Amino acid sequence: MPKMKTNSSAKKRFKITASGKVCSTTAGKNHFRRNKSQRMIRDSRGTQILKDCDAKLVIKMLPYA
Repeated sequence: MPKMKTNSSAKKRFKITASGKVCSTTAGKNHFRRNKSQRMIRDSRGTQILKDCDAKLVIKMLPYA
């Protein structure tokens, strides 16, 4: 049986934790920062854990993660 292909864009954007959860960076932190509140800029630092419904889609794209 042939190998399954990993989605290249997903492997760059998501990481799987040791417990099997999916981490991603927070949206909206790259540009137009002057229009955003300081609270939003502060809260968007680091990473976030995806909800289960979104994580299922990502895990399908990362078969060997």
